[in-house]
Amino acid sequence: MNWYQLSEEEVLDKLAVNQKVGLTKEVATERLKKTGPNQLEEKQKASLFFLFIKQFQDFMVLVLLAATLLSGLLGEYVDAIAIIVIVLINSFLGFFQEQKAEKSLTKLKELSAPVAHVLRDKEWITIPSQQVVIGDIIKLTNGDRIVADIRICKGEGLEIEESALTGESAPVHKKITSIATEDLDYADQQNMAFMGTLVSKGTGVGVVVATGMKTVMGQIADLLVQTKAQVTPLERRLADLGKILIVIALILTAFVVFIGVWQGHPLYDMFLAGISLAVAAIPEGLPAIVTVALSLGVQRMIKKKAIVRKLSAVETLGSTTVICSDKTGTMTENRMTVRQIYTNQRLIQVTGEGQAITGNFYQDQEIVPDRLIHAVLMYGMVCNHATLTQKKKLWQVDGDPTEGALLIAARKANLSEDDRNNFKIIKEIPFDSERKRMTVIVEDNQKKRFAITKGAPDVLLPRINYLTDDAERRPFTSKDKKEIEEKLNVMTEQALRTIAICVKPLNADMSLDHTSIENNLTFVGLVGMMDPPRKEVKKAIKACKDAGIKTVMITGDHAKTAEAIAKQLDILPLGGQVLNGYELNHMSEKELADRVDNVYVFARVTPAHKLKIVQALQAKGHIVAMTGDGVNDAPAMKASDIGISMGKSGTDVAKEASALVLLDDNFATIEAAIEEGRNIYENIRKFVRYLLASNVGEILVMLFAIALGFPLPLIPVQILWVNLVTDGLPAMALGLDQAENNVMKTKPRPVKEGIFSRGLGIKILTRGLMIGVVTLLAFMTAYQNDPAHLTYARTIAFTTLVMAQLIHVFDCRSERSIFSRNPFQNIYLLGAVFSSVALLMVVIYYPPLQVIFETVDLHLRDWIFILSLSAIPTVLFGFTKGTAKS
Repeated sequence: MNWYQLSEEEVLDKLAVNQKVGLTKEVATERLKKTGPNQLEEKQKASLFFLFIKQFQDFMVLVLLAATLLSGLLGEYVDAIAIIVIVLINSFLGFFQEQKAEKSLTKLKELSAPVAHVLRDKEWITIPSQQVVIGDIIKLTNGDRIVADIRICKGEGLEIEESALTGESAPVHKKITSIATEDLDYADQQNMAFMGTLVSKGTGVGVVVATGMKTVMGQIADLLVQTKAQVTPLERRLADLGKILIVIALILTAFVVFIGVWQGHPLYDMFLAGISLAVAAIPEGLPAIVTVALSLGVQRMIKKKAIVRKLSAVETLGSTTVICSDKTGTMTENRMTVRQIYTNQRLIQVTGEGQAITGNFYQDQEIVPDRLIHAVLMYGMVCNHATLTQKKKLWQVDGDPTEGALLIAARKANLSEDDRNNFKIIKEIPFDSERKRMTVIVEDNQKKRFAITKGAPDVLLPRINYLTDDAERRPFTSKDKKEIEEKLNVMTEQALRTIAICVKPLNADMSLDHTSIENNLTFVGLVGMMDPPRKEVKKAIKACKDAGIKTVMITGDHAKTAEAIAKQLDILPLGGQVLNGYELNHMSEKELADRVDNVYVFARVTPAHKLKIVQALQAKGHIVAMTGDGVNDAPAMKASDIGISMGKSGTDVAKEASALVLLDDNFATIEAAIEEGRNIYENIRKFVRYLLASNVGEILVMLFAIALGFPLPLIPVQILWVNLVTDGLPAMALGLDQAENNVMKTKPRPVKEGIFSRGLGIKILTRGLMIGVVTLLAFMTAYQNDPAHLTYARTIAFTTLVMAQLIHVFDCRSERSIFSRNPFQNIYLLGAVFSSVALLMVVIYYPPLQVIFETVDLHLRDWIFILSLSAIPTVLFGFTKGTAKS
């Protein structure tokens, strides 16, 4: 039911409650049994044991477990233990990440007020909020958290801060009368108060019309339960890679066993050879290296003021094609600032950012004398409830943001609290949402009495009979009115919120009734203020645009305000569309999907709208990042490919529903995060290329040797050592590689792009083939020279394979060639290669390890032979294209 459309009497009648008596205890108990407690339902949490077991459902993990079982059955215990350690490390990492993930509804419940002041049997009592029922009469006072959805029946200067639900920064002035409009979004239901919002000023009384999951907050909670988190592109690609590898491993195992048995070799020997190939095909360290690379990316992100709650989110940022950004607090500073003043028939520009009390007043680029602006700013400072406090050299506003902006502007004009105290307030006629104005009656040091009125210009203009012109009072003409209206239109088009300030001289015996006081006013000036865009956001939006990423503004503010801010930030291009919540209500999902690519601003939206917008963009194939700070943003953030919340102003609900938290609430941080995400994905491609090319080389050397009737060139423990040490350390170092210069000058990756796209698959096969060929040549040469000394030949093959891979790793730093980047730029890679060579020496020359790895000492001529062959794959392909660049 649309309660806002009903009168106070109709609401009370439908809910069968007397406003002066309240519910009886019996009726309240009966209704509580019928509707249940006034609390948000929470979905059943998975047990810790289930979360841990869930980590073993990953396809790559299952492959590794199968390899472990087979290695153990064949007596290869070293292989089995090494793989088990890797699996457990990955599982515990995933477990601890997921354990923190699902807390959104718990935080939502914490937004509910612990107690409520209700009228029961003619008596005001305090009860737990869970016991509030539909029909309860509730008392609202300054600082109260609203316990349920309430239709307001009485209000005295009642203002409620609803930014967590609507995204609007200013408190909402509440009224009592019914509103006839159909299908009104709750952001415009001025006679309603909603669960979880906060009374910021005044008092009131209301009747509860919805509790628990039936409230607006409950509907958001329900959206959170029903909304499924998206699988990230990285997770999809790694899952696909795991499937490819297991198919290859199974085919190779079957092929080797078949050929060997057909050649007359024992089945057991051939099965062992097949398992060796399967181990060679699967890069056991890949999941761990991906996790480490992402974790290191997370550490870099923290330095850039962003906290990653889900590791895969780092990579997802790099795939983003659309950023849906909340306006207030993310693109703007979330504080009102005076930008223009119209007084003494002059339009004056005001400089200075945020709550800094430094700034100047200009007309046509010339500084305006203080005397011309003192009157309007003095009166705005006196007719004002806000105060300024200084903390650690920073000024903060205590009170309404609009009134705070007037105080800041007054300080810029060198007006102080002492000037304000020169006026004694005799009476106040408080602001009311119906009257849209506030008046104070004051007396100055000369005992002169006058009224100061500030309010909406459209309300005050008909009440103006005089105007101050260079400190002189004269009659207000139609020409003056027309000029003021023109200035109002200019300010409105620039997204400025306008306030008119007027005065009225009073005689000592004059009646202080507001009907007579607030007429025959003297116009002093107009003040235009706004929540200004952050300075660095425009540059960040341009960088995103250069990177092929569209920025969409989604806000609860009015369409004109949102459109003006969007134009200032260059979000709204020529021909770009603006949609509001009313239009969204009357659009089907298909209609929205057809138009969404050309919409850049969504205004006056609800949580359901935000979710609908995200889903429409995803239906068009976009990877969507959704930013926000309020409860209203949480469902859409969860449904998006990556949710981004605000660390300073964001609610706990928004933070828990997000994958990325911005410590500085700054849109510009998203751009830095996207660059980091893109680089991480490119680094993942680099070490996948390195690992798989190395594994292809291992597979081919084994396969060719068996096909040609040679003994196995490598034993399983040597293959596993190569996969874990020779592959692992350099691969991790590739994960730390610096970004190439063009990382933010290219379009986002297509959604369906595979990990082997852009020629990566060909590079892996060709480099792997050459690594396998040179390793086999080294083995065959050594074996034919001394067939009785198989261990020597295997040592030669093992060392050639390792050195070929360590040289090849430098080729993997660029998609172009080994010569396109400075090889000394990545010091981590140099250290990893040096460490791998040192460990190789230990395996070859340390007697106890010679027994385990079946190696023998090598001489200088062996090393010359090995290094000559090892360099062939990289040098051959390195000369094919690209030139040296630093």
